[in-house]
Amino acid sequence: MLAANTSTRSGAGPSDAALVVSARAGEDWAKEALFRRHARMANGLAFRLMGQDDDVDDLVQESFTHALASLHKLENPQAFSAWLGGIVVRTAYRLLRRRRLLARFGLRSTDPVDLEWVQSSGAPPDVMAALEEIYARIETLPPKLRVPLVLRRVEGMSLDEVAKLTSTSLATVKRRIREAEDTLGIHNEERRGR
Repeated sequence: MLAANTSTRSGAGPSDAALVVSARAGEDWAKEALFRRHARMANGLAFRLMGQDDDVDDLVQESFTHALASLHKLENPQAFSAWLGGIVVRTAYRLLRRRRLLARFGLRSTDPVDLEWVQSSGAPPDVMAALEEIYARIETLPPKLRVPLVLRRVEGMSLDEVAKLTSTSLATVKRRIREAEDTLGIHNEERRGR
């Protein structure tokens, strides 16, 4: 889940709000500090949305570039982390859509996910086979289904958070997650209890 930092993890150092104010004033050290503080979160989110992918670093860099150039649009400077997370999600969504279109026209091949990056070294073969199947199936989902599913089921975000990050209504998010789960054959306890 993306939460706003009140200060650094250790409790020392300037808060995100102070860094944003300094970065808005053109202080390069503050921009670098925001990057250093939030790069791991942005990389992790991008990786979980995209899988092992050569473009994850570019996606993160593009997201930070956009965020730092758009700091004047951030209403609550303390919410930088969540705001950046939204930018990462929207950037990943655009990239996934562009790739899908290129693949449809035969201009891009789809490479399988490299499971060595996501597996535990002690994972049993049956777990690895299941993981490989799941990743292969997620790759087939259109971005409008893949992104909400990953945000909800992998990131553990609430439906409201997913709706906000994907700029869609709560009903649309629920419908897209249900469609993705149906497509993948996922029938979880949460849905059965409704």
